Amino acid sequence: MTNLALPSSVLVVGASRGIGLELVRQYRAEGVRVTATARDDAGLHALTLLGAKALRVDVAKMASVSSLAWQIDGEGFDTVFFVAGVYGPRQTGLDTPTEAEFDDVMHANVLGPMRVIPQVLDALAPGARLGILSSRMGSIGGRTNPSGWLYRASKAAVNSVVKDTALVLADRAICVALHPGWVRTDMGGAGADLSVEASARDLRRTLASRQPADSGGFFNHDGTPIPW
Repeated sequence: MTNLALPSSVLVVGASRGIGLELVRQYRAEGVRVTATARDDAGLHALTLLGAKALRVDVAKMASVSSLAWQIDGEGFDTVFFVAGVYGPRQTGLDTPTEAEFDDVMHANVLGPMRVIPQVLDALAPGARLGILSSRMGSIGGRTNPSGWLYRASKAAVNSVVKDTALVLADRAICVALHPGWVRTDMGGAGADLSVEASARDLRRTLASRQPADSGGFFNHDGTPIPW
């Protein structure tokens, strides 16, 4: 990250693949100490191979999330990324999701960070930075079509979670919502216009460059503000 100081200790929640795994890879390549979570053996193995401290956490299960605080007891993370999330059914507006579909998306994308954030509070270093992956699709002011309306609703909701977190942590940490771009991941598809490497690099730079006045804001991967 040119002209920006590297963090000394990073936590990445939801790092078994895609953007989360790439964040871990890039930080580890620069010698940063990284703790990262995954929910299965394959993800934990991939993190271990990168030299990260790998923790088993499934953000959709309260019993699993409740174990996080004691696993990171005594840490002092100055950078935290919450990456875990799902897209859900690819429906357009007014296509009613099933109750199971609604629960799956909202539990992962909204209840997940609402559960995880309180677990990490005591492990934050003074002046820490928290980046919660949202999506431009969650913007109400910038919305022009209703595709993926369940996913959009979940990301609009997580933006609210970010704002409230920023208010609570006003004197302790900077917390922002981040749009990673349209990225070539399992969710974004092969036709997306941004590589995982480029998205992770931009996200790192954008989070590292946020100032206290930015806390509670919503930003593109390149640092451009996004309308709520």
